[in-house]
Amino acid sequence: MKNLHLLLPLALLLANGTALADDGDLVINGCRIAPESRCPGADLRGASLASQDMRKMDLSGANLEGADLRHAKLDLANLEKARLAGANLTRASLQQANLRLADLSGSRLVAVQGWGLFAQGAQFKGADLTAAYLEFSRLSGAKMHEVNLQAADLEMAWLSKVDLKGADLRDANLQEAKIGDANLENADLSNARKHYATFQATNMEGCKDCPSGWD
Repeated sequence: MKNLHLLLPLALLLANGTALADDGDLVINGCRIAPESRCPGADLRGASLASQDMRKMDLSGANLEGADLRHAKLDLANLEKARLAGANLTRASLQQANLRLADLSGSRLVAVQGWGLFAQGAQFKGADLTAAYLEFSRLSGAKMHEVNLQAADLEMAWLSKVDLKGADLRDANLQEAKIGDANLENADLSNARKHYATFQATNMEGCKDCPSGWD
């Protein structure tokens, strides 16, 4: 009975699709959580991945909906077309990661470190990017309805054709950002830094504190 009692936690762990490799790496549904590991299309829904080192991992097309990725290291990771709706990426590091066409609807990216992030065409509807560090990020064509970007750093970011309808950009740093052909309808740019930012052909209907004089 004593041995059975000791085996029960392991049995439950394995039944949940989670195990530890011989070297101590976490393995979830066959995906080894380790730098440079290749797990395209992996099922990591609701996975507990806080503080994991996932640098340069191939997670293209993976399902990470509702996953806990707080403080995770995802620098240079490939998350193209990954599903991250409702995931918690608070204070995660995503420097130069590939999030092109990924779905981050309703996710938490508070204070995320995303220098040079590639997220062209990604879905961020309703996401919380408060105080996110996104200098030099590529967000062209991203869908960012009702996104919270309060106090976010978007200096030198590429934001052409981004849909920021109703977005909260109060106190954001938009210096030298490229925001041409974008949608800022009903967005709030109160106290945002806009020095040398460009807004050509951007829709500013109902926008609060948007710059004037742009066609």
